[in-house]
Amino acid sequence: MTSATEPDSQGAHFVGGTPFFASRHDQRLSYALYVPKDHTAQADPLPLVVIQHGTGRSAELYRNNWKQFAIDHGCVILTPLFPAGLVEPGELHSFKFLEYKGTRFDHELLHIVDEVGERFNTETERFLLHGFSGGGQFAHRFYYAHPDRLAGVSIGAPGRITQLDDSLPWWLGTGGFKEQFGVDIDLPALRRVPVQLVVGGEDTETWEINNAGGPNWMDGVEKTGRTRIERLEVLRASFEAQGVTARFDVVPGVAHKGSLVMPVVQEFMADLLSGRS
Repeated sequence: MTSATEPDSQGAHFVGGTPFFASRHDQRLSYALYVPKDHTAQADPLPLVVIQHGTGRSAELYRNNWKQFAIDHGCVILTPLFPAGLVEPGELHSFKFLEYKGTRFDHELLHIVDEVGERFNTETERFLLHGFSGGGQFAHRFYYAHPDRLAGVSIGAPGRITQLDDSLPWWLGTGGFKEQFGVDIDLPALRRVPVQLVVGGEDTETWEINNAGGPNWMDGVEKTGRTRIERLEVLRASFEAQGVTARFDVVPGVAHKGSLVMPVVQEFMADLLSGRS
């Protein structure tokens, strides 16, 4: 029997840094959280910040790096984990494009968000989303599909971009988006979401993103620029052409390192959290 002064051996793992929990909807996928330790089921729901990993699947590292932000700003951090090789051995990139061989990763994230809302007393109608590198690819494509669920989106250094341009085929652009995902691009909704585009000022290596013929290549990528900086500028231009305003942050002295652009991302997120009604 647990005394009043002893920790709850079960409940202690549902606050602070949690274990990875299997998604109830698809147990191949999982998620971890940081929940401020003074948050209870009886308190007002806390806002939710989702940090989407990239190719390296460093979800736990992101969760730990955002711990202090959760404490300082009164929010819950959610880090989903979409494993590599989920459908095919060695496959790395499927989640970045929202759908792969019947798995809708955008829908799976929404199932996880809804589950977290039930279990951890968070706001889920709208949430903040950040992704870096492969996570940045996922984040901007998720934004196209579900702007109504986002209170803000931070798109970090995607190596491959999908321009907001129906004249280009998916995934170079949004041509055929409704046929692919069952929904139209909702430009008025996109314009209402606060957007950050962020990249390191020294993010200029090209070996990973100029791999013609690779499994995540499509002819036409080469027209969007050689570096992640150039590609993010092209993405911004496609946003502006459709009336979507984005904050554009180039972090001096930083190469392709998500943890080093994190302070600028957190500044953007903190401004949104402080301004929420």
